[in-house]
Amino acid sequence: MKILYTAHGSATGGREGQAATDTGNVKLVLNTPKELGGGGGEGTNPEQLFAMGYSACFLGALKFAAGKEGVKIPDDARVSADIGIGPRDDGKGFGIAAKLTISAPGIDKAKLEDLVQKAHIVCPYSDATRGNIDVQLTVAG
Repeated sequence: MKILYTAHGSATGGREGQAATDTGNVKLVLNTPKELGGGGGEGTNPEQLFAMGYSACFLGALKFAAGKEGVKIPDDARVSADIGIGPRDDGKGFGIAAKLTISAPGIDKAKLEDLVQKAHIVCPYSDATRGNIDVQLTVAG
């Protein structure tokens, strides 16, 4: 694989710390959600960051797949991700699950479902999670 871009980020303090990119354009406070035994707080958490990243990446993949078929994805298209975390059934730590909900107003639902499946093949996040976590895809509308 030829690497075209490499992102750089780091975290200190774990789930009760800080995270930032090397460029300084993203600096975040991290807090553990109450559901995971933390105090909550005004910071974010790795699951929220993953949800935003997967949503953005999948929408990009959808636009790519649609473009190959001459379909324009509308500007108000949206991918929302729900990322769940909990103890694994085998008792070996924690696992995550993802549910993506995709909407693209003005595109026929059957066509959008086809494009979503094609996007799921080319999306790097989908590729990285394939076979590792449960990913559910839902087309809204």
